[in-house]
Amino acid sequence: MSELRDRMIRDMTVRGSARRTHTGYIAAVVKLAKHYHRSPDQLSDEEVQTYLAHLINDRKLSWSTRSQAANAFRFFFHVTLGRPRTEFHVPLPKQPQSYPRS
Repeated sequence: MSELRDRMIRDMTVRGSARRTHTGYIAAVVKLAKHYHRSPDQLSDEEVQTYLAHLINDRKLSWSTRSQAANAFRFFFHVTLGRPRTEFHVPLPKQPQSYPRS
């Protein structure tokens, strides 16, 4: 994945992304590739969405971690690979219910 990694880092650098964003996005894409044992550019949108569901249901990761992964995948597929815009969905976190004060 080194050529893809280099392209993604270049794309993030050109857009002024922070180094921590680079680290987080690259790590998310690497984990996606390892999950499927294939290069991430060979994965379908459906496989990516299934992986996000895995992060929610099986891994029980926090909303912010799942959201960062979804943003990393959007960036990778749309910007780095030049695929048509893809929307990967991560449900919003449940908001605590507040009751009226009496």
